Amino acid sequence: MAKDGGSFAPLREPVFRRIWTASLLSNFGQLILGVGAAWEMTRLTPSPGMVALVQSALMLPLMLVALPAGALADMFDRRRIAMAGLAFSMVCACILTLLAWAGYSSPWMLLTFCFLIGAGVALYSPAWQSSISEQVGPHHLPAAIALGTISYNVARSFGPAIGGIIVLAAGAHAAFAVNAIGYLPLFIAFYLWQRRHVSSRLPPEQIHRAIVSGARYALHAAPIRTVLARAFFFGLAGASATALAPLIAKQLLGGDASTFGLLLGASGVGAVGGALLVGPCRERFGTHRTVTLLAVISGAALLLVGFSRSVPLTCFALFIAGGANILTIALFNVAVQLAAPRWVTARALSLFSSALTGGIAIGAAFWGWVAGALSIEGALYLSGLALAALPLIGMFLPLPDTNEADVEPFLLNNEPEVGMALTRRSGPIIIEIDYDVDPARAREFYGAMLQVQRTRLRNGGFNWSIARDIADPTRWTERYQCPTWGDYLHMRERFTQADKDIQSHASSFHNSPGVLRVRRRLERPFGSVRFRPDTPDPQQGMINYIGP
Repeated sequence: MAKDGGSFAPLREPVFRRIWTASLLSNFGQLILGVGAAWEMTRLTPSPGMVALVQSALMLPLMLVALPAGALADMFDRRRIAMAGLAFSMVCACILTLLAWAGYSSPWMLLTFCFLIGAGVALYSPAWQSSISEQVGPHHLPAAIALGTISYNVARSFGPAIGGIIVLAAGAHAAFAVNAIGYLPLFIAFYLWQRRHVSSRLPPEQIHRAIVSGARYALHAAPIRTVLARAFFFGLAGASATALAPLIAKQLLGGDASTFGLLLGASGVGAVGGALLVGPCRERFGTHRTVTLLAVISGAALLLVGFSRSVPLTCFALFIAGGANILTIALFNVAVQLAAPRWVTARALSLFSSALTGGIAIGAAFWGWVAGALSIEGALYLSGLALAALPLIGMFLPLPDTNEADVEPFLLNNEPEVGMALTRRSGPIIIEIDYDVDPARAREFYGAMLQVQRTRLRNGGFNWSIARDIADPTRWTERYQCPTWGDYLHMRERFTQADKDIQSHASSFHNSPGVLRVRRRLERPFGSVRFRPDTPDPQQGMINYIGP
């Protein structure tokens, strides 16, 4: 880190610095909203489950909206998508403020607007995170990701305490108003960013296809799949502290809204310290070992929160838990960004956000139910034990070491030969590739082709198979399918350096001179043949969708 200027080096980039500073103000507003909504819920109902649902309402949209939001961010201008999400949250926050000021607060109205505001943030978040790489150099990316986390947690260090003071002094509707105003500087910062939008050579995918391709990439990319599973279980096990914080302050410690803000502030201060350790811990210990140790530390801290009846001791425990939690989340985030190629970065981040926040949303509701059925301290004890047991999952799902060079795009220069009039919707397209392989190396070749299978499936291919000619054992044929010609062209654009290395290894088994023989076929070619003998032949050649 030192050779790149340290953890704060990305702030030397003007665009990143402006957006990061504005996001700090926005995060203050978001956290003040959380304090106001949670404390208002304790006034409206004594139910621990309803209080915990405030956290669920704010987090659940990040699970439900994040994947479509990530697809939109990959398909269109990320700056415009971020601005749209911020504008929606700002409008919803203004409506909530007016309703609360007019005295129309109710538990379900509060949860509804928390959900809507969270939906706007969910639309904004993947566009912002995936655009970080456009605002800083590659060598500053891990530090910039950590700074994005620090922005939230600097606000969390003081925002909840400020929120508690605002609620005590002016009521929950004042906290909602501060939240609405907090989105404005960030909206202006994105508006002033003169982003250079580089359009793809191909038209954007349809939204449903973009969602499916992002989900299929995560399903067939082992590093991404592992991080998503680990993030979900982490959020599920550790959601109790934030979800039950109002009840910890009110019932275990006998405090008021300022005590609640103090507890969240202690957690936020710890989180700032934890975020600053992302680079050193990742470089010295590796992601997997660090996350394993942090799970045990977080679990022990929650056990201490459940045991404590002292404000200073509880603040100390939440300080430790906050630092361990945010360091874990930041390490997960870095792992996703370094493992995902650029074409799917926003969707991979949105899936990560969905997994983490989905775990938190489900966990918050579950631990709220446990607190109602048993006790608040009982829920904290069980949550702490669940966190401490997470390393057992790590034994089966170890976090991978990622190499950023592997996901660099690799431009294919062999344009497909086409003698038919095709459009992007023509299809299905069948691709067959012949290999001439020495029978003595058949088992080794088959293993290499299983690696090729993963690249085809995660980049957009379907129904992959490998077959061997029973009359000529040296002849092998790889076969896969794309739904349309447009899908096939998009698949070719997704080729990375790692994919090229895997394909080169498989091609090294080919013994015949020259390049591999590739056949591309239009399945069920209705419309490419004559209806009657006097019908003119379809126009020869290909409709060009490759150029700018």
